[in-house]
Amino acid sequence: MTILTGAPLSWAITATAGSGFLLFGYDQGVMSGLLTGSAFTQQFPSINTTDSGNGSSSLQGTVVAIYEIGCFFGSIFCFMFGEKLGRRKCIMLGCIVLSIGAALQASANTIAQLIVGRIVAGLGNGMNTSTIPVWHAELMKAHKRGKGLAVELAINIFGVMMAYWVDYGFSYVNSAAQFRVPLALQIVFAVVTFAGIIVLPESPRWLLAHDKQDEARHILWALEHNAKSIEPSNEVIQREMAEIQHAIYEERAAAAGAGGKRALLKNGPQRFLHRTLLGIGGQFMQQLSGINLITYYAPVIFEESVGLSHSLSLLLSGFNGVAYFFSSLIPIWIIDRLGRRKLMLFAAAGQMACMAILAGTVSNGSKGAGYVATVMLFLFNFFFAVGLLAIPWLLPAEYAPLAIRTPAASLASASNWIFTFLVVEITPVSIKSIEWRTYIYFAVFNAFFIPLIYFFYPETKNLSLEQIDELFTGDKVLLHWKASMNATEVPQDDGLRQRFAEKTDVKHIDDGVESKDSL
Repeated sequence: MTILTGAPLSWAITATAGSGFLLFGYDQGVMSGLLTGSAFTQQFPSINTTDSGNGSSSLQGTVVAIYEIGCFFGSIFCFMFGEKLGRRKCIMLGCIVLSIGAALQASANTIAQLIVGRIVAGLGNGMNTSTIPVWHAELMKAHKRGKGLAVELAINIFGVMMAYWVDYGFSYVNSAAQFRVPLALQIVFAVVTFAGIIVLPESPRWLLAHDKQDEARHILWALEHNAKSIEPSNEVIQREMAEIQHAIYEERAAAAGAGGKRALLKNGPQRFLHRTLLGIGGQFMQQLSGINLITYYAPVIFEESVGLSHSLSLLLSGFNGVAYFFSSLIPIWIIDRLGRRKLMLFAAAGQMACMAILAGTVSNGSKGAGYVATVMLFLFNFFFAVGLLAIPWLLPAEYAPLAIRTPAASLASASNWIFTFLVVEITPVSIKSIEWRTYIYFAVFNAFFIPLIYFFYPETKNLSLEQIDELFTGDKVLLHWKASMNATEVPQDDGLRQRFAEKTDVKHIDDGVESKDSL
């Protein structure tokens, strides 16, 4: 039982989730600055693609990208066993596995051991990234859920930024510690995350789904901002439990009728397949936007595409990480005000423009064009951080109903990693072979995302997870909650509105819906 309540408990949950995603971000960024370092290329000459080496760019891509294959299988593990183990056990297991992988990488003397270490670390990170957003979302109040996940992903980018600067600092160390210490630091963050999970509660929704009512009631009580002034038997807690339990019964019946996990492949009244595909699609868009082209290979791009020195490339990557981190703070204040859809559309349009201009400037090759290309790399991270950084991790937990939330989020995470693998694997080869044209196909991808988001992704700001279910259970999928209150557009909605008002005690306002505890 947790000893924290109210806001301190919420912040402890967010900090621990953030620590797990800081580790994720650090993992993403740490290899980029090591690939062209003197100690690393001397230890592993077969992947030395700098002017002084004859290494293979495809092997370099494989060493970096094989991590994503481990992450993919870690996500599949959670798809198979995550619901049985629970959120906390999955995260703790992920931290242990990741630490083993980090130790293997830091002590590697051969390419084979380095690859094995990256696969093992990936397995642990795949478990964490499949589970942490779900655990976090299920423990947050509706009006704070977007903000909480935005904080978590901002900490993720702090991890990317930290990796860049750690790489830069250790680039001045003339020994194997130049790459071994940065790789070993992963273990520190895994230990911090593990320690936080030990003292924090399990998801009350998972507990109720496994018939642990008393424990779930205590956690729901502890999450209330005024917990110390009310009892766990308070009417507000009882109503919240009844709402979750009602959703569980409906979703269990639908899932059982569709055949357990096979429910994800069918629609029916709960639209399980539709909702799963939306979560997968968000991760698909995140990766094919081109973000990992920059995150994993920023120093390589500055050095090989823009033509800067190795030291200046590392330094600019560090400053890019700082700008990326500060950009990632913006959604904390606007994600629950402007909503998910507007931010995603803003990001896709900006990213498209940046990639198109980047292609033109890199093809030009002049010094002035190099400056513009550098600015585009910084701007791309700004647009991505505002719109497509946090939201694709949030949507699978929001869109998927409780009955399939763990496997649906795991599949979304798995899709993230398989597309990350694709991008990270082909980037070194693509930059070497087709050069500036690499950026054109990412511009095209981002252009395609704009109508996809506009026509298919419902807005979920300020809605409880159970309210979001209602967007998918009528005659058609509703893109906005306000539309669901309009009887002329949704004829069956009078009954829905009355039933939901009785169940959740919702207060309607002009710009949408807010629960009373958010006012």
